[in-house]
Amino acid sequence: MSDRQLRVSKIENGTVVDHVTAGQALNVLAVLGIDGAGGETVSVGMNVPSERLGRKDVVKVEDRELSQDEVEVLSLIAPEATINIVRDFEVVDKQSVERPDRVIGVLECPTPDCITNADEPVETRFSVLDDGVRCAYCETIVREDIAAHLAVE
Repeated sequence: MSDRQLRVSKIENGTVVDHVTAGQALNVLAVLGIDGAGGETVSVGMNVPSERLGRKDVVKVEDRELSQDEVEVLSLIAPEATINIVRDFEVVDKQSVERPDRVIGVLECPTPDCITNADEPVETRFSVLDDGVRCAYCETIVREDIAAHLAVE
């Protein structure tokens, strides 16, 4: 085995998020609500060599399959990611993330004066842009650190 090959153990059941933009693995964990307190078994590879991306991150979460909502939010921070569902040590489903046209109720608008931050029953709506998201109400554009604006459930 060459020095450039990555040695990471297989998982029996769960999800592998591969081809994550280098440096975004911790944001992937934030999107998934994984902070270490929940007892999940997680493997993370950061800045590993990738033919396709140059460098990439990889996140493996045992005994958990992602929801479509989680995959959509992941697409905002890792647009090149692939989601691999693993059962009995075998990949049974593999899909590339697809960026939705809009996300509803999953991000918070950073603008304090936005109607979504008032005491009104208004669900957040963001249009997805090539390089970020735009609030449907106040037109604020978020380009960096989208994971910091996740709505807390």
